[in-house]
Amino acid sequence: MLTRLSALAKEQLGTFGLQVPAIAQCSVGAALAWVTAIELLGHPAPLFAPISVLICAGVGLGQRLRRVVELVVGVSVGVGVGDLLVAWIGSGAWQIALVVALAMTVAVLLNSGPLFVAQVGSSAVLVAALVPAEGEGGLDRMADALVGGVIGLAAVALLPASPFMLAAKHLSGVLDAMSTVLERAAEAIEKRDADLAAEALEEARTTQAAVAEYEAALETSKEITLISPLHWHRRARLARYETAAEPVDLALRNVRVLSRRTLAALGESSPPPAALAEAMREVSEAALLLQLELGAGREPILARQALLAVAGRERPEGLGFSAHVIIAQLRSVVVDLLQATGMEHKDATAALTPVDQSTRQSR
Repeated sequence: MLTRLSALAKEQLGTFGLQVPAIAQCSVGAALAWVTAIELLGHPAPLFAPISVLICAGVGLGQRLRRVVELVVGVSVGVGVGDLLVAWIGSGAWQIALVVALAMTVAVLLNSGPLFVAQVGSSAVLVAALVPAEGEGGLDRMADALVGGVIGLAAVALLPASPFMLAAKHLSGVLDAMSTVLERAAEAIEKRDADLAAEALEEARTTQAAVAEYEAALETSKEITLISPLHWHRRARLARYETAAEPVDLALRNVRVLSRRTLAALGESSPPPAALAEAMREVSEAALLLQLELGAGREPILARQALLAVAGRERPEGLGFSAHVIIAQLRSVVVDLLQATGMEHKDATAALTPVDQSTRQSR
């Protein structure tokens, strides 16, 4: 229990560490937008300048660059349309309904993206509900929103999260999950325990979300290295994570099939041999080696060597149908992970012991 709580606390601290740049972006950017709109534009109370920073910087870290631009334009359009209408018809319940309807209609005509439309509508609500009709004009508030949006984008570029840490954290989650499933399946084979095999299968079925999160984090990391001069030098290091993305996804899919067949194999008259569990465990350790070497910014040589050792192993004899399927899936996982280390597909496939040769050697 204490170990689990300690691991959870460590994970929360790691997550907080990744969010520190976002907090800095929002706080510093909001203050700069306020001062800039006052000093540069001469607006006495530029409310929408810091609001625009919070929207763009806060959401921009977890979204694609195109969405950040949509937010900037969406805030500006919503503020502009809302302010012009409020100046004409005033504020109230029916006015809010009309302002939101017209602002979102304009947004749909300009861009049908849901984020853009929602941002236009929410900005129009802010104007209609909080800002009096008299005072600054719609163009002034639109300018405030644009200033805040530009500063928000600048904050993302100049005070960015570490693209390497984002990618490393999420790939670590994927490889940890893969290693756990393989370890559990190997233990199930050694102990002839169907319950452990069922747990491995259940764990495997929950891993797809981790892959999706990794792909989103990788996309965000690539955008940070694109717009931030502070991280241009990290592009080569991040390229290793990009190389690993698709093969790791394929490996995890094969691990799910493997875990399902492990459960089926334990119900057959000829259960999988212990040698198969040993091979699973070696692949599990290779996945962790890949995680460590990529995290250290090194070429994953040790992980590749470990996988090549498994690839050249002979096939055990006297196997049942499901055990044969397990071996086929494990071979596929090895090829996928070898590609994740940077090997070409043909070279990774060539490293496998040929099926007919393995069969002759095992007789």
